[in-house]
Amino acid sequence: MANAREQSLDFNVQACPSPAYVVDDALLRKNLELLGQVQERSGARILLALKGFAMWDTFPLVRQYLVGTTSSGQDEARLGAETFGGEVHCYSPAFTAEEMAVVLRYADHLSFNSPGQWRRFRETIANAPRRVSCGLRVNPEHSTGAVPLYDPCAPGSRLGTRARDLTSEVMEGLEGLHFHTLCEQNSDDLESTLAAFEERFGHYLASLKWVNFGGGHHVTRADYDVERLVRVIRGFRERHPHLTVYLEPGEAIALNTGYLVCSVLDIVENDGPIAILDTSATAHMPDVLEMPYRPEIIGGGEPDEKAHTYRLGGMTCLAGDVIGDYSFDEPLEIGDRLVFTDMAHYTMVKTTTFNGIRLPSICRIDAANREVRTVKTFGYVDYMQRLS
Repeated sequence: MANAREQSLDFNVQACPSPAYVVDDALLRKNLELLGQVQERSGARILLALKGFAMWDTFPLVRQYLVGTTSSGQDEARLGAETFGGEVHCYSPAFTAEEMAVVLRYADHLSFNSPGQWRRFRETIANAPRRVSCGLRVNPEHSTGAVPLYDPCAPGSRLGTRARDLTSEVMEGLEGLHFHTLCEQNSDDLESTLAAFEERFGHYLASLKWVNFGGGHHVTRADYDVERLVRVIRGFRERHPHLTVYLEPGEAIALNTGYLVCSVLDIVENDGPIAILDTSATAHMPDVLEMPYRPEIIGGGEPDEKAHTYRLGGMTCLAGDVIGDYSFDEPLEIGDRLVFTDMAHYTMVKTTTFNGIRLPSICRIDAANREVRTVKTFGYVDYMQRLS
């Protein structure tokens, strides 16, 4: 894929509300076709992780390729069941009794985080009107990520059960194991993680029905080693032919498929020009501050790379609501549209209405005619109803 700064847009940016998340159906289908090929070649079953991408208006397209959804609690489980269909998997660090009653209406696979949670709900699940296949999330204690914030295997992690804390008594009644250790990583990290998993938990596998390899697999990234992924999964299935293998990427489904279209509202001066946009890092693209990272802009460059450099800031009261410094060939003017790239995943699902700022609209670009359709707009009621 071309560098984001060098991309040209084949849709009418002016047809989008501002601000707006805009998902390109053609790019989404391209990712899904690759994931479908991985399923076919490896024998694994791939789930959409709703925590990363939950734009349910696209689900009629997504479910042509993927077998179901994976959720982090009752509302995601319900959304997956009602708008996607297929298999519904659910994992949470901890469930309440009230939430479990809801989850059991929708989930058919349920992963617990700890032996304590499994013991607490074992009888409830046995008496549930629907059959649910239960598993346990485990911690292979094998860190491969570069960012501690996203490392479930870091010392002191609350996520997953270590081998030393697992017994045959705990395993009684469980049908699967689940590990999730990766974040935006390549298949070599999965390969080393799987080796650690089998070393620590391999003696339990003979009695199980499935293993979930979790998410964080950046399958649709240009430099991702798909051949290694297929080889790793096939090798595991050859060693354990009775097990069903699941992957649950969120980011890989929507990677490089969407934009955030916004507008310049004002330009102020303070040791250089600062353009204030009708969007926000903290409210509309929180990973920019949380991770942190610097998103690309169509036609934008590094500071001083092009003739005119600006700091781009958001419209909240947070002094640090700054997206970054960018340069452009021409001076920015009030009313100009800017287009941030790769804004489909971990954006819509993480937005806030801090300061009463309205959420960006949600749009889709038709794969064939390239027309923009506005799926959803937000207003005062969306803000007000969250607060009382």
